Amino acid sequence: MSAPPVSPRPHTPSRFRLPRPRRPARPWRLAAEAAAVVIALVVAFPLYWMVLSAFKPEGEVQSAHPRPWTLHPQLDAFRRVFVQQDFGRYFVNSLVVAGAVVVLSALIAFLAATAVVRFRFRFRTTLLIMFLIAQMVPVEALAIPMFFLMRDLGTAVPGVGLNTLGSLILPHLAFSLPFAIWMLRGFVKAVPETLEEAAMIDGASRARFLWQVLFPLVLPGLVATSVFSFISAWNDFLFPKSFIISATENSTLPMALLVFFKPEQNDWGGIMAGSTVMTLPVLVFFVLVQRRLVSGLAGAVKG
Repeated sequence: MSAPPVSPRPHTPSRFRLPRPRRPARPWRLAAEAAAVVIALVVAFPLYWMVLSAFKPEGEVQSAHPRPWTLHPQLDAFRRVFVQQDFGRYFVNSLVVAGAVVVLSALIAFLAATAVVRFRFRFRTTLLIMFLIAQMVPVEALAIPMFFLMRDLGTAVPGVGLNTLGSLILPHLAFSLPFAIWMLRGFVKAVPETLEEAAMIDGASRARFLWQVLFPLVLPGLVATSVFSFISAWNDFLFPKSFIISATENSTLPMALLVFFKPEQNDWGGIMAGSTVMTLPVLVFFVLVQRRLVSGLAGAVKG
């Protein structure tokens, strides 16, 4: 005797389904979010204080009882910064140095990382280890040797000696390349070799695959290394102070802040206003490239 047929469960339209009850957040997750908020506030507070001090009147900046607000914001500190002699030239010099370092380091690091990953040659592992060792050496320890190197190099190659912008571009390029190559190595390695083989079968040359296929896929890594190169070159004070001796017209923005450090009394309002102006290009550059920073390599390969 066969069992009676079981009637199917009536289908309930999706718009009539009851919403699932939300699970209460776990205590460890709430603690992690609270800790993240506290850390973000601690990190952002110096920036807030810098901008606030730039807008404060002179009496409030050097007050014995500082307050985290002001009821009388002023622009006098910014006026002192922009009327400073050659401030626009310093700004352009910083843009030239940072832009050249970003473009050259991205191009050279991309080609070098591709060569390290795709080709087999002797001393490849040794070369990668040397990249890591270069990151461990502090910049301050190499300032004096690089000073003599730039002095001797200027006699042989015009435009890269002391008192030139080339003396600022080359050291930053040398210090940013090891990090950029090591980071891009992982991005290039994540691109499957079958993709290159398929491109070769379709008739693409190696150069065409390099620039039309591989370059867009590793673009997130290039953007990340470019942010590092831009920030290090833009905010550097050691190299301009060491290599720009007499040609003050080739100085950069960090050197312009020295005008507000005076023997009798420092102009802290001007220092904070100049620091705020220096921070704006970094923020603009980060906003322009933030989409590439958060995009994943796996999504690019999948697309």
